[in-house]
Amino acid sequence: MKKALLLLGGIFSFTFAQENLQDLKRQLEEQRRLIQELERKIQALEKAQQAKLEEKLSEKPEPADRSLQLRAKFDERLRAYQVSPFRQTAFLPDISFILDFSAVARNRKDNEYKQLEIPILWHPHGEEGHGHGMLNERRGFNLNYGELYLYAPVDPYFDLYATIPFSEHGAEIEEAYAVTRGLPGGFQLKVGKFRSGFGRLNAQHPHAWDFATVPLPNKVFLGDDGLTEKGIGITWLAPTPFYLLFGVEVLQGENDQSFNYKGFTITDSNTGNTFELEDKPVPNLYVGYLKTSFDIGNLSILTGLSYAQGKHRHSHGDHGLDAKTKLYGLDLTARYQIDSVRYIALQGEYMYRDQKGLEYEFDSGSLVSENVSKKQAGFYAQLVGRFHKQWRAGVRYELINKNSVKVGGNSVWAPDNLPAYYAMLEYTPTEFSRIRLQVGENRAFYEGQKRKPVKEVILQFNFAIGAHGAHPF
Repeated sequence: MKKALLLLGGIFSFTFAQENLQDLKRQLEEQRRLIQELERKIQALEKAQQAKLEEKLSEKPEPADRSLQLRAKFDERLRAYQVSPFRQTAFLPDISFILDFSAVARNRKDNEYKQLEIPILWHPHGEEGHGHGMLNERRGFNLNYGELYLYAPVDPYFDLYATIPFSEHGAEIEEAYAVTRGLPGGFQLKVGKFRSGFGRLNAQHPHAWDFATVPLPNKVFLGDDGLTEKGIGITWLAPTPFYLLFGVEVLQGENDQSFNYKGFTITDSNTGNTFELEDKPVPNLYVGYLKTSFDIGNLSILTGLSYAQGKHRHSHGDHGLDAKTKLYGLDLTARYQIDSVRYIALQGEYMYRDQKGLEYEFDSGSLVSENVSKKQAGFYAQLVGRFHKQWRAGVRYELINKNSVKVGGNSVWAPDNLPAYYAMLEYTPTEFSRIRLQVGENRAFYEGQKRKPVKEVILQFNFAIGAHGAHPF
């Protein structure tokens, strides 16, 4: 009996052990299947990610620096971003178009307004202007200009810019220049036709101005179109903890107001005798400037010194001028940021022009040349504030405070207290549109020796479409 019980116990124990072993084998098999399933899922995810990466690389999305695609053509290390020869979107330039339109009310009729001059300093040309040269010229409605702007990297070494303003009278290439992308030592080279870095306002396009009209010093010393020349310029950004920029430009010298290399011919109205001066050698204009900027708390200050020198030949009526011009400039911009939206900005420029040379004129049929000396100066100062995200207001005062002219050692009549003052209110629904109301009076205009103040109200509309870079501070 005892042996039978032992045998039954052994059988039971063996059967129980077998069942536990089978159960462990089943659990182990389930774990293996689970691991295999997880491995398949991981492989599937890896393949999907790899496929997405390959698709992304093959599509070559637009990077922040678009020149990456261009550099890929030249750099073997960037073959992962190789550009398809049939894909041209990466090479399309940024394109924008700006429209400026205005309605003008003025106390002078158009024919009278076109004949006014600023004695000794500025004379009407008597012809329709192209581009930005004739803004708000008529009473009523004015299509001032449409400006086409183009920009794109050329290759790893150069960027190309072009600005082409259109008016009802024609079009011109105002700017077309290339700048280097990465010269060592903080240097940058610019070649082509461009707005000179002289002063503060000259380098800005009219749609970036805070007012609808050009200040008097810029008008009489640099002209309505500003100092825009063909040539070459180089700047050096100093390795200082604050902004410090030095610039030098060598330019052709075709500015009608101060630096004109082109000769002229004058004719005696009584005898028909003529006198002709040939063109000056070119390049004719040399510009240098220094600009610096620094912050004091919420106050940002940008200031600069500028100097320009060149020969100037100019004729008006029956007399002509052959002189050497030196032009000095000082500019200051101070902007106090109240908060993320509101600010107050003070901006001003002072210019001093020194001209010495010979003036030619016919007297009783004979050509007479006399020494001429002109020392002229003026400034503008403006205060502009943004008091709301979409609203700004400002005032500007302009003055030609020096207009000393001597011919043959004798002083000639030249008024030197020539002011103008304006106020503006501006509404910007978005960054792409602007509506500005400007009122003011210009007391610098004369007819003969009689002052003819010009009072005007300008309602200006400015619209922009396309890709356009932000304007510098």
